[in-house]
Parts: sequence; C-alpha cells; structure tokens
Amino acid sequence: MSGAGSRPHVVEVEVRYAETDQMGRAHHGVYVVWCELGRTMLMREHGVSYAEMERSGVLLPVTGLEIEYRAAAYYEERVQIRTKVLAVRSRSVTFGYEVRGPGDRLLARARTDLACIDREGRTRRLPDDVRAALAAAESCR
Repeated sequence: MSGAGSRPHVVEVEVRYAETDQMGRAHHGVYVVWCELGRTMLMREHGVSYAEMERSGVLLPVTGLEIEYRAAAYYEERVQIRTKVLAVRSRSVTFGYEVRGPGDRLLARARTDLACIDREGRTRRLPDDVRAALAAAESCR
C-alpha cells in the first residue's frame, strides 16, 4: 500500500480486552472486523452509506479475504487501520489495508474483494454513483 502520493483513509481504535486471547494479544479474527471498520468508514467519507445502499437493494458481500500477520497488537494499544480502494470494476471492488501499531509498527496487511449483488444474490453492476465514489477514493492513492 505504500507509494508516492498515497493517502489511505485512516481510522484508529484501541484494542479492547474482549478482543484479546489468553496470550494478551489481539485475536487474529478481530483484524477482519478492523478491516470492515476501515472499509465502511472510507466509503462513508466518500459519500457511500452501507445502510442506504442495502436499503436500495445493493449488497456487497466479501468474496475474498487475505491477511498477512506481521506482529501482535496488545490490550490498550492504539492501532491504525489504513484503508485504500485498490480496484473498482463494474461488478466488484477490492480494498487494501494496513494495520499499524505504536511507532508505526506494521501489524498486518490485508485485502478484501467484494462483489455487487442484488437481494436475490444475483451479480449486478455497481450503481453509477457508488462506482464514481469508489473510483474517486481509488484516485486518492
């Protein structure tokens, strides 16, 4: 996700006790939740509300997920989720993430692919306004 001119959307969270395992580290599954938070906040910042989109019958289920864990996050640490739109296609979108801890320590890199479907589960085109908003977010890279 690095590169000249890169400007990811950044959201910061504190690792909560309930998110940790017996070793005191953030459980691996919570990174998926953090990516979802980063993705929905990026979309909201660019004028796309998940709730409004779903009310209109446009759904974006995750169809692919990759996470590479690099270091642990611990209870009460502040972590940043840095999210970017990597690709916008007619019927799907790909997001990239970096989760960083104190001292800008890289904790994880992730990627999600989302397909656009209707309420019956049929693939459909992204609405023009959603595609334009996501393309604008992508051009911020």
